[in-house]
Amino acid sequence: MDGELEGRAHGRESPVLQGPEGTLEATGEDGLWESFQLLQMDMDCERKDREGLPTGSTACSKNVQRKQRHWERIVAAKKSKRKQEKERRKANRAENPGICPQHSKRFLRALTKEKLLEAKHSGPRLCVDLSMTHHMTKKELSRLAGQIRRLYGSNRKADRPFWIYLTGFTTDSPLYKECLRMNDGFSTYLLDITEDDCFSLFPLETLVYLTPDSEHALEEIDLNKVYILGGLVDESIQKKVTFQKAWEHSVKTARLPIQEYMVRCQNEKNYHSEILAINQVFDILSTYFETHNWPEALKKGVSSGKGYVLRNSVE
Repeated sequence: MDGELEGRAHGRESPVLQGPEGTLEATGEDGLWESFQLLQMDMDCERKDREGLPTGSTACSKNVQRKQRHWERIVAAKKSKRKQEKERRKANRAENPGICPQHSKRFLRALTKEKLLEAKHSGPRLCVDLSMTHHMTKKELSRLAGQIRRLYGSNRKADRPFWIYLTGFTTDSPLYKECLRMNDGFSTYLLDITEDDCFSLFPLETLVYLTPDSEHALEEIDLNKVYILGGLVDESIQKKVTFQKAWEHSVKTARLPIQEYMVRCQNEKNYHSEILAINQVFDILSTYFETHNWPEALKKGVSSGKGYVLRNSVE
């Protein structure tokens, strides 16, 4: 570079910076000297490029400059996209003033956590009895793990969630390992996991074991009761297993009121079953707790494949 720096030896007395663009008088500020150094580096870079800078250089190579320009275009595009999205939301709010703005994911997670913790103290309680899984195959355990995931997901979305207990559930069991494998974040689920049996965890008079073999139809959901679901899947279900277990412990039983609100429908396989997966039973309980409407609740959980439809749908 042909520029010269004069007056530097005279301390802070108005040094003069000379370069190809003319003469710059310094003000004594540190920023001017730094700007001059950057300008000098840029000019050196240009000169080296003209003289044939080796391709391996990282300081001023064309490849680095090309990557820098590419990155700048990406950043500019993201800024433009965010601006357009912001304007779109603003216009949407102006057109629909009655619609509440969308909440952030962080806010929704905090709200869900608050509702679940409130249910622990004042909401309805539900146990999934997992003490009967030792005879299940790996396929059956995988299906049960999936049902637990769907049950918990439905509970998180509920306006009035239950507090869930997984009882008779050991952390060294094959089912626990399968839940960790299949369910993201299972170890952080907001529920109680205990090795204790549900019959020793609560007073027996507060328990109601839900089983399709019961003679009594469930009429209401009582906040003073603890409802139990047997952790079994279709392949492993044997008749009256859960009913027999409840009878041995002198615990009340109840069944969903499918017979009271639904009728059998004709199908090719002539198949009719009141046996539901635990997540389907929970969807019925959760919907009824919010709506107090059994037909609506049963429609939510009893699929057409079970061979039942609501009475009013065939009349």
